[in-house]
Order: sequence, then structure tokens, then C-alpha cells
Amino acid sequence: SVLPRMAFPSQLARLRAAVPVVLPSLLMCDFGRLGEEIARLEAAGVQGLHLDVMDGHFVPNLSYGLPLVETFRRLTKLPLDVHLMIDNPGAYVDRYRSAGADSMTVHVEAADDIRPVLEQIRRSGAGVGLALNPPTPLSAIEPALGMVDLVLVMSVMPGFGGQTFDPVALEKLSALRAKLGDRVLLELDGGIKASNIGQCTAAGAQLLVVGSAIFGTPDYAASAKNLTHLAQNKASN
Repeated sequence: SVLPRMAFPSQLARLRAAVPVVLPSLLMCDFGRLGEEIARLEAAGVQGLHLDVMDGHFVPNLSYGLPLVETFRRLTKLPLDVHLMIDNPGAYVDRYRSAGADSMTVHVEAADDIRPVLEQIRRSGAGVGLALNPPTPLSAIEPALGMVDLVLVMSVMPGFGGQTFDPVALEKLSALRAKLGDRVLLELDGGIKASNIGQCTAAGAQLLVVGSAIFGTPDYAASAKNLTHLAQNKASN
């Protein structure tokens, strides 16, 4: 019953054409000034936005849900890369797609068999993403690799921003790139900053989720440009 993987959904194809891409994680933005924050990011030339949805169960933190995804969709035409750190993700796939998600990434740890959820995302028309946490071995996602558009390798345990980067993620990226070639986008999330972003792209990361390295700085454009430059330099070496 596995649905065939056709061409990349259009918004993911847009990101794929621009890799390596720095994706700001809106978990770190000023939620009291969302319109201004989005405008600053667009002016900074970012290619897409990463939305972290947390339910307080699957991860020990609560972030935002459907209403804010709908708000971000109204505020921008940029691709919305939605990371569902939630229990029972299959119950919400269609609702997040309706809210405006261009891609949805679910965790292999969220179900005994995540493949039916991946099929559901494919049917919705969104890009299909699969994430794994630092302690989870690559063998856990191997049965599903033929079903996905992107793999999100976590370099911190999900739930809270500002954690220290776990280098096990680099080993996983290198192994995935060797195994998959360019068939699947590789995304990295957690603790990425100017001092390590080059290592990340050298290991194979193409989508780089960044929080405080942009939002913790006064000039989003300068920070995004510098991070992209560092990522591109290592990616091309």
C-alpha cells in the first residue's frame, strides 16, 4: 500500500534547488510581533521557515499548534517546514496540511510503525519528513527511507532551544548521504551556529535549522547571510 514517491512537492523543490538553506526556527521569535519578525526574515532573504510543534507529551515542552501555523501561513508565502514533535501525529496530519504546512516531519519514535503516518502525509500533498533523536540508531528509520522526501537528524534532544550540539548527528548525516545520495533532503536541527555550520554541511546537511544564531542577534540579515556563506563554503569543498 506504499504510495510511490513522485516529484518533490513544489515548495520542497524550491528549497532543494537552493541548498544549503538556513531555516530560521520560529520557536525563538518574538511572538508579540509576528508580522514584524516575518518581514525581517523575508528582508533577510531566508528561503523558508521551520515551525516546531510540541505537545508537552512527546517532548517535555509545549510550543504552539494549528492557530499559529495558520497565522504564519497568512503572513508569508515562504515554505513552511513543520516539525511535529507530538504523540499520535496521524490524528493531526490533515489539519496541519489545511493550516498551511508545506512539509511535515514526524518522529520515528512517535509510533511503533511510523509508515502509515508517512503515507498519510504523502496523500495530503505535503512533503514527507522523518526525524530521529540523537540516541536513535539509523536502523530505526531504514524501513521507511523509500517513503520520505527528507530526513531530519536531531543534534539535540527535542523540546528546548539553546542545547549543546551532539556530534553523533554528523556521523548519521555522513552515513545517510553515502546511502541515499541526493534522493532525499537531509535536515539538521539543534545547536547549529557559525562555529559548526560548516561541519554540518560538510557531513551532508542541506537544510539547517537555526534559532538563537539568528534570533539572538540584532541584525537578522547579516546573521543569515553569514551562516549561509559559511554553510555554502563547506558544502562546496
